[in-house]
Amino acid sequence: MPHRLLIGGAWQTAQGAPLARCDPATEESRPPVIAASPEQVARAVAAAQQSGWQASTPDRRLAALDRLVEAIGARAESFAQAISHEIGAPIDFARRGQVGAALDHLAAMRASFIAAPDDAPVAPDRPGDRVRYEPAGIAALITPWNWPLNQVVLKAGAALLAGCPMVLKPSELGTDTAMLFALCMEDAGLPDGAFNLLTGGAATGAALVADQRVEVISFTGSTRAGQAIAAAAAVGFRRTILEMGGKSPNLLFADCDLPTAIRQGLAHCFRNNGQSCNAAARMLVAREVYDDAVALAAALAADTPVGPPDLSGDHVGPQVSAAQFAHVQGLLGSGLAEGARLVAGGPGRAPGFARGFFTRPSVLADVTPQMRVFREEIFGPVLTMTPFDTEDEAVALANDTPYGLAGYIQTTDPVRADRVARSLRVGMVQVNGQSRVPGAPFGGVKASGTGREAGLWGIRAFQEIKSISGAQIPSLTS
Repeated sequence: MPHRLLIGGAWQTAQGAPLARCDPATEESRPPVIAASPEQVARAVAAAQQSGWQASTPDRRLAALDRLVEAIGARAESFAQAISHEIGAPIDFARRGQVGAALDHLAAMRASFIAAPDDAPVAPDRPGDRVRYEPAGIAALITPWNWPLNQVVLKAGAALLAGCPMVLKPSELGTDTAMLFALCMEDAGLPDGAFNLLTGGAATGAALVADQRVEVISFTGSTRAGQAIAAAAAVGFRRTILEMGGKSPNLLFADCDLPTAIRQGLAHCFRNNGQSCNAAARMLVAREVYDDAVALAAALAADTPVGPPDLSGDHVGPQVSAAQFAHVQGLLGSGLAEGARLVAGGPGRAPGFARGFFTRPSVLADVTPQMRVFREEIFGPVLTMTPFDTEDEAVALANDTPYGLAGYIQTTDPVRADRVARSLRVGMVQVNGQSRVPGAPFGGVKASGTGREAGLWGIRAFQEIKSISGAQIPSLTS
C-alpha cells in the first residue's frame, strides 16, 4: 500500500525526505518511506487539538475501542503478513505472538476500563469527595519496529480510553503495519483529528516531541533517544512514558528443572529473532549445574532452525536491517575477542543463506561482567551464560547492569523465588516460566525507562489525577 499520512481525518501525501528500506530476508530494495514535513507535523498536532476527543464520554470511548478490536480482528491475517514481510518475523509467530498479543492487550484494557471508572469515591463516609481521572492532553505516540502492532495498540488503545487525542509516529521499518492500524482507527469512528498518523524517522519524531502543544509523550525505543525525549519534555514539564532497552537476567538455581529452564530460557531469548527488549538474554547459572546447563544450551541452539519469514513453523528469521545485523555481528565478535567461550553458532550469516540478515543462533559461555556482551543489548538470537556461587552473587550479577526491565527466576523453592524477586532491580519478574497475565503492568526502572504500559496502568499513564471535595459523582446523585 502507498505510504500516506492521516491528518485531521484526511489522507495526504508526505512531503519530506525519503527513507530507504530493504527486505530483511533478501536484501532487495523496497519503496522508501517518505517522511512528513515539519509543517505536516504541526498540522497533525493542530488537528488533534481541535478534535474534541478530550470531552468524549466513557461510553463513547468504549464503543470506539470495540469497533477498533473488531477492525483489527477482521484484518488479522493482513497484519500478520505485513509484520512478517517488513520486519522478518516468522509468519506463524507473527500470527500467534504479534497479532495475538495485541488483541489480548486490548481485551485487558477494556476489562480494566470497565472495572475502574474515571470517577471514584474517596471514602464511604464522604460521598461528596472523589478522585477524577482526566485526559492528560494531546499524546505523541512514538513506536518501534520490533513489535509494530503490539506497541501501537498498547499506546493508542490506552490513549483512546483515557480520552487523549493522539499523533502516532511509527518506526519507518514498521510503517506498513501502522498504515493498516490507521485504517482500523478510521473504522473505530473517532472524530476527525482524534487519531493522526505521521510517517518518518528520527527527525519526524523530534519535531513532534518539540511541539509544545503535545502534553504527553509515550515512546518505545533506544535509551539514547529516550534521554533526548525526556530532556525535551522537561522544558514544559510534560509527561513522558518511556519504555526503552533491557539486558534481562535469567537466574537458574541448582534446584530448578534444568532441561525445562534451558529450553524455555533459550526460546525466550531467541523469540522474535532475538529482537525483544525484555528478552531473557543473560543466563546466570548456579555453578553446581553450570557445565550441564552450557551443554544443554549449546545442543538446543545448534538444533534451532533458521528460515525465511514466510515459512511455517517455529524458527528464527532474519534481523530487521543491515544495521541491526552488523550490530549483532559486532557484539558477537567483541565477546569472542574479550574471552567468551563460543559453544554454539558464532559470527557470520546462518548456513544456507547467501543473502539476508540471518544471524546464527549463538551461545557464549563464561561471560564476565567486564565484557560488552554482558552489559550491552545485543538484540539478536545470542544468549550469554555466566556462573554464580551464591544467591547473593546471583542477585549482584543480575543487578550489575544499567538496565532494569525484566528478570527471570528458575527455582523450586518458593521462599527463595520471592526473596530474589524482591531483590531484583527490575520492573517485572517471572518465575519458572510463568507469563504475565494480559493487563499486567509492563515497564522498567533505571535505563529501561519510566512509567508503565498495559491494562489500567497504561490507561492511567495518559490521565491526570484530580481530587474533588464536596461535589458528588453525577451518576450517584441523578
